[in-house]
Order: sequence, then C-alpha cells, then structure tokens
Amino acid sequence: MENGAIATKAFEALSDEEIIKRVRAGETALYEVVMRRHNTRLYRAARAILGSDRDVEDVMQDAYVRAFQHLDQFEGRSLFSTWLTRIAVHEALARMHKAERMVEWDAMNENRRSANGTSRETPDPEAEAASGEMSRLLERSIEGLPEAYRAVVMLRDVEEMSTSETAECLSITEDNVKVRLHRAHGMLRKELYAEARISAKEAFSFHAVRCDRVVFGVFARLAAVSELRG
Repeated sequence: MENGAIATKAFEALSDEEIIKRVRAGETALYEVVMRRHNTRLYRAARAILGSDRDVEDVMQDAYVRAFQHLDQFEGRSLFSTWLTRIAVHEALARMHKAERMVEWDAMNENRRSANGTSRETPDPEAEAASGEMSRLLERSIEGLPEAYRAVVMLRDVEEMSTSETAECLSITEDNVKVRLHRAHGMLRKELYAEARISAKEAFSFHAVRCDRVVFGVFARLAAVSELRG
C-alpha cells in the first residue's frame, strides 16, 4: 500500500459518498481514503464512550470492518460520516457493556489508582510531544465527565458535529443532546471555558502512526475474511 499522504491526495476533492460508490464498484483500496479522513472522529467518538485509550483502536477497526461489510446498507439518507460514526458508537457501547464498564470515569480512575498506583495512563511519546499542557488539561477534564455527557461534548464541541448528527449517532433526541451539552458545559465552565479559555479542537488528536496502524489493521482483517475483491 502506498504512503497514506500520497495514496489519498488525488482523492481529496471527492466526497465520502463518491468514494464509497467507487469502493462498491470494486475499487476497494479507496476505502483507505475514508478511513484516514475519519480516523480522528472515530477515535474521539469511541474514546468518549470507553473513557480511555484502552480498546479504542480495536473498536475503530471493528467499526470500519463492519461498515465495509455492510456498505450495501448505506442508503445515503444521512452523511456517510454520520453513518460511520454511529457504527463506531455502537461498537464502543457493545465493548463497554461486555466488559461491564457501566460506571463513571471518576470511579474507574479511582480503581486504577488503587490497582496501579497511578492516576492516569502513560501517554505514548508521540501524543506527549504533540500535546501541550493545556490540551492535556482539557482532555483530563472531559474524561472526568459522566459517559453520557462526555460523549455529547466529544461529538458536539470537539468534533463539531451538528445537534442532529450527534443525536443520530447516540440514538437520543436532539433535545437530549442540548440538555446534556448544557449540563456538561456547566460542569466544565469554571475550570476550563471561563478560566483556561482553551480550544477543544487541539484535544484528542489521532496521530499519523496510529492512523497508519488502524488503516493497515482494517485492510489485513478484510483480506483475512476474503472481503477484498481487487
């Protein structure tokens, strides 16, 4: 497979829907384009549900594989990115339910401190180098929100999805999205929005090495189940 920057550059002007049409027609290698285009969004959506990096890349790969295997079910009634994000959210929720992690982040974090003697996971060198202290502060603060609020903040504020898209991805009403976002802002405002005044767009980056790992992993899994046709 070509280097991602080279492989996707020629298709940057194409919409997701145009690319998926060509993938359906047999140009399966173009699936890389939509993966690289949406890796950050899926990472943020899955991490919002799971509360940490643990299992996130596996969930992303599960979502991409499931989406590829069911491309015939994408009818274009919503954006492909919304359809894909909803699959990722469902995969993350399934992983969380299976592991019986239906608890808030603060309780999970306390358990980790007791078990591991540390308050947070050790960041990988790439993420540590790319993130400033203020971005890390924002990430820790969002992680401290209950899952229902964390997911809405991640999709609306960090990923900048619309209210309707967020509602569709989380399978809740638009009114619920607005209520949860308002309450989440209340929880975060004093610490972050009013005092730190930092940009959510800098947080929860999904860096190149991890992007490559997810893309290659998805294609390897698709090849293993003989889904690739060209």
